[in-house]
Amino acid sequence: MSASQDFDLTGKVCVVTGGGRGIGRGMAEGLYRHGATVVISGRGMATLEETAKAMGDRAIPVACDVSKEDQVIALRDAVLQRCGKIDVLVNNAGVDPIFKVAEKTALDEWQHIIDINLTGTFLCCKYIGGAMGEGGSVINVSSVAGHGGLPRSVPYCASKGGVEMMTKALAIDWASRGVRANTLAPGWVDTELTHNLLTHDVHGKRMLERTPLGRFATPRDMAGGVVFLASDASAFMTGQSLVIDGGWGAE
Repeated sequence: MSASQDFDLTGKVCVVTGGGRGIGRGMAEGLYRHGATVVISGRGMATLEETAKAMGDRAIPVACDVSKEDQVIALRDAVLQRCGKIDVLVNNAGVDPIFKVAEKTALDEWQHIIDINLTGTFLCCKYIGGAMGEGGSVINVSSVAGHGGLPRSVPYCASKGGVEMMTKALAIDWASRGVRANTLAPGWVDTELTHNLLTHDVHGKRMLERTPLGRFATPRDMAGGVVFLASDASAFMTGQSLVIDGGWGAE
């Protein structure tokens, strides 16, 4: 096998939740460039269709709210009917933190973040990961917030910490099936959702100064990591977290 074949995803069917924009789109495009058929999922069909059209004919848009069990089952069934199998699942769908201390965080604000970031990841693992055969790879998108606390971000840190530990448990349970489970943990990534925060005169400057590489990530910076975890290059890696944070966690 040549070095390039280690990362070749030709013939693989990859499902990327939250794949219509931002980090999810960057990862979906990376998988596509390496030969995969990519099913991009999200709540907004118009965005998904636009992204799929820009990617090419191996990109398939399917709408799904990952916090709804029936919609996750429908996503699984649609992929199996269209493609016949699922090789890779990238659980990227999620919501950003709300910046409040715990005592000012409403229960419904907590629940909204947990429902999508943690429960949504669980549902996709249960139904889509559960449908994978030997050689499958599940990649749960975590965050630096799953490895250490962030100020005024209790629900978000709880959700991403839960994703990290759930992934380790899945890796143990699924090893006998030949299905791997890992996390990819980004640092701060400049997307349309985070741009205003990252360019803020005070908060953005403080976060940039904390990042040793001296810049924020772009969605494309996550593509190499997700291709590695999806491919045979990481065939003996499971239950681990690949942190891509520009050195944030090194301090």
